[in-house]
Amino acid sequence: MIYWHWLLGFSLFFVVAERLLPARPGQRPLRKQLGNDLFYLLFNGHFYAVLVGGLSGLIALRTRGLLSPVLPFAVDGSALSSMPFWGQFLLYLIVSDFLQWCVHNLLHRVPFLWQFHKLHHSIHEMDWAGNFRFHWMELIIYRSLLYVPLALLGGDGEPLLLAAIFSTFWGQLNHANVRLKLGPLGYLFNGPEMHLWHHDSSAEGGASKNYGIVLSIWDWLFGTAYWPRERAPDRIGYPGDHELPRDLPRQLIFPVLRGREQ
Repeated sequence: MIYWHWLLGFSLFFVVAERLLPARPGQRPLRKQLGNDLFYLLFNGHFYAVLVGGLSGLIALRTRGLLSPVLPFAVDGSALSSMPFWGQFLLYLIVSDFLQWCVHNLLHRVPFLWQFHKLHHSIHEMDWAGNFRFHWMELIIYRSLLYVPLALLGGDGEPLLLAAIFSTFWGQLNHANVRLKLGPLGYLFNGPEMHLWHHDSSAEGGASKNYGIVLSIWDWLFGTAYWPRERAPDRIGYPGDHELPRDLPRQLIFPVLRGREQ
């Protein structure tokens, strides 16, 4: 399995899906900032994610080797690696999704991290490409806090890669302009309607809500879920998002500039 092949296929799929089943038919395909987001797709998705993922994977394996004398389950041949492929995949998906929920929570609640995460919330017209509008520092934060715990589980590389690929697909789905009704499954899985409220620029339902990536169950369990199913937010973004530059170079250095001003 090659990650960027799947990423390219998912992107083409959602380009077509948004034309056939748009949730917001009036939204323009060639929206503002689309060029910026295609850059983030190519850089964050096709290049930087693979690079950082490889490096963090090596660090995780080294860490597992160093800790194996005191954590005997963190070695090849552990109970996890003896599980069937799909069992490992499900365990990796559930554990990694919960860890991502925790990291996403931190990105909103820690002021220093929020400066980086603002870029992702500066989008005003949501579609599949918006999934990749995030600052490069976020990948370092996510990979650092995800890969070492996952590596310590032991297990095989392929089900872990498949869990990452599935999470990428679902992240694009959550941001896509597609009409999808999950019904009762919305209490287990995140979806475009629920995630759109995460990007709500108002404080309705609480300013911090709907952190889930694949699973919404974490938000329902921990009281951060908000989803008025009968309507969408009046505006997406974040309060004061006019502060964020619209050109790529200044978007990439925005957190540094903001840090100096404060």
